[in-house]
Amino acid sequence: MAVLDIHLLGSPVLRERAAEIAVVDDALRAFIDDMFETMNVACGVGLAANQVGSTQRVAIIDAEGHTFAMINPRIVESSGKESKEEGCLSIPDVFAEVTRPERVVLEALNEKGEPFRLEVGGLVARAIQHEIDHLDGILFVDHLSPLKRQMLVKRWKKDNGGELTRTPRPEESEKAG
Repeated sequence: MAVLDIHLLGSPVLRERAAEIAVVDDALRAFIDDMFETMNVACGVGLAANQVGSTQRVAIIDAEGHTFAMINPRIVESSGKESKEEGCLSIPDVFAEVTRPERVVLEALNEKGEPFRLEVGGLVARAIQHEIDHLDGILFVDHLSPLKRQMLVKRWKKDNGGELTRTPRPEESEKAG
């Protein structure tokens, strides 16, 4: 397994819609393993393929006892509304309150290519929505008011120094998606 570079705000791949995956094979499973390794080193709860430079429609989750890959994921039902603070491995050290459905029903393929359905709430539901947004080229800051988004992005760009990728380090301690 390998730790992959994480693409940061400003990297064009973060704004691309990921392509559906036609075949689940050993190469995809190896990529998923690398994604888990990267997410674990970066202390995240979710990671989408475009965050590590790939436009494949795959993301992973590790939150509240749920650890899984979701290939070609889609939310088929949602209910409730909840506002919570979110962060993102692609925009380190930026956090903001985002309102999302409280519960979701996910349909996707697992890493064996088998379809599965999962109904969840809480952090797992939030992480699923956050990662599917990534696969659609949407960042969590896009859910904020224009003024709040502009303020956070401007501050982050000033602090970041223009880098478009970074390699996660084991000493990072904040959990983000």
